[in-house]
Amino acid sequence: MITLANAEICYLLAFPDAAEKTTEPSQTIRGLKDAPYFQPLDITVRTLSQVQVEAMGVGVTVTRQKFDERIQMVECRFSLPNILTAESNQLCEAIQKALTGMLVPQTHQEKGLFEQYVILLARLANGTPDEFVEANAAALARFIRTQREVFDQNQIDEILSSRVRYSQDDLTLVDWEGALVIARDSDYQSDIELLKVGNYQLLRYRMVDQTLDGSLRLINEKFRANPRRFLPGPTRGQIRRIVQLRLDIMLDFEHTEQNLLLIGDWYTAQLYHAIRDEFYLEEWKQSIKDKLDNLQDIIQTIQENFSLTWAGLLERVELIGWILLLIGYFVLFFMEEIFKNKP
Repeated sequence: MITLANAEICYLLAFPDAAEKTTEPSQTIRGLKDAPYFQPLDITVRTLSQVQVEAMGVGVTVTRQKFDERIQMVECRFSLPNILTAESNQLCEAIQKALTGMLVPQTHQEKGLFEQYVILLARLANGTPDEFVEANAAALARFIRTQREVFDQNQIDEILSSRVRYSQDDLTLVDWEGALVIARDSDYQSDIELLKVGNYQLLRYRMVDQTLDGSLRLINEKFRANPRRFLPGPTRGQIRRIVQLRLDIMLDFEHTEQNLLLIGDWYTAQLYHAIRDEFYLEEWKQSIKDKLDNLQDIIQTIQENFSLTWAGLLERVELIGWILLLIGYFVLFFMEEIFKNKP
């Protein structure tokens, strides 16, 4: 029978957090498995605090970090006995719920604008990582998906399919809701850091996507709902704000992409590729690109209509001017005739 030497749970929470002025120095994410060709990710990280809290009677170590002065990443670490049993799973779910309510601002909870991710950290007393996964497949699937239902074999195979290993004694299993990290000598932190990056990028994409949706709604309210409302004064300011917003979104999107280009060593690249696949980051990226293209097309259409409206207005002003001039000539003509016939 394969047993665990020790096991720990890492629960990650990520939510938007506006930058605060500070004199504390920031760091970069470093040391992912200490591979010789690794270059650090271009993401600044600042540790805010580390405290001990209690959730459902269990002690939890809570470490708060700020990523790029935009996202607060909270790492919660705690231990439970017999972690893969149904009782421990239920307690783990209750602890996660309590921590979410305690640590995530209410406004983000109401909007659902936050990410949560659970990681089982394990060191084996005997056997191999693959043997442990196969022996506990059903229980691991329920833990990773935070589900109490029984999965069929096809679902279990899908949940446990994405595996990356650094050595024969190490295994990282990634799913879109949770992960399993088995590491000799309990070297978990490097994998946790990369899973933080994946959750950070997913939340950044969601934030950009939400801003884009807001821009499209604004256009619909201001223009499409009443297409004849193209008044020169207000429309120019509205177009300028929309163009500036698109530029800000585009720069924000490019920054989210560029800060991940330095992943270089073989293990980190392989693990990050699995994270991107499981988190559907490429699909999010493509969706945002499509919305940016649509927004640009709409802006161009509005600008063309705005130009046409100005041209039409000028033509009407010119026509009114000619009409007034003709009326003036007629008035002068009749007044001249009146004065001529006056005795």
